[in-house]
Amino acid sequence: MKKILILSASVFVVFLLSGCANNVYYASMEKIGFHKRDIMVDRVKNVQESQEDAQEEFKSALEQFGTLVQIKDSDLKSAYEKFNDEYEEVSDASEELSNNINKLENVSLALFEEWENELALYKNQKLKAQSKKNLDDTKSKYRKMMKSMRTSEKSMKPILDTFRDNVLILKHSLNAQAVGSLQGKFGELKKDISTLISKMNQSIKDSNTFIKEMN
Repeated sequence: MKKILILSASVFVVFLLSGCANNVYYASMEKIGFHKRDIMVDRVKNVQESQEDAQEEFKSALEQFGTLVQIKDSDLKSAYEKFNDEYEEVSDASEELSNNINKLENVSLALFEEWENELALYKNQKLKAQSKKNLDDTKSKYRKMMKSMRTSEKSMKPILDTFRDNVLILKHSLNAQAVGSLQGKFGELKKDISTLISKMNQSIKDSNTFIKEMN
């Protein structure tokens, strides 16, 4: 129980320090003319770029996997190494995408909190109501965009799991029999990646709509 309490306290301290660091960063950026709204839009664009990069990495990994399951015994080691490299790259791209979505969420929540607090500063109730409506509309559009991003992000995991399992089985049994056991997976992966790319494209479309509204 004591260990759990210590661990919980450590997590809280890390969270607190992270929050303080973010607040310092946002305050520093505001001093040079970059407000949370600007940072938010930039981070939406970062997510879009990460989604486009991830799409290319998933397609490249699928292509290498397709080559691998048709390879001759003599070329297995070389093909495995290439596929493993592709897996590492697609894994890194997926992690970067998730990190960028988290960063976007962080600044968005900070922006909405600041906006909520500043509503209390209004003396003119008509302007306050107008600002409140703008806030609610922005939140609604943000939630739609974020749902789309998280949906595509979630779709990456089972594909990454399948890639990793295939990398491991080849690593442990680098022979024709192991390759033969993977041949039926190509069509399934191709379908899953096609669905993932469609979800990412929809997310990019929703992001473009959001950026247009914010500007």
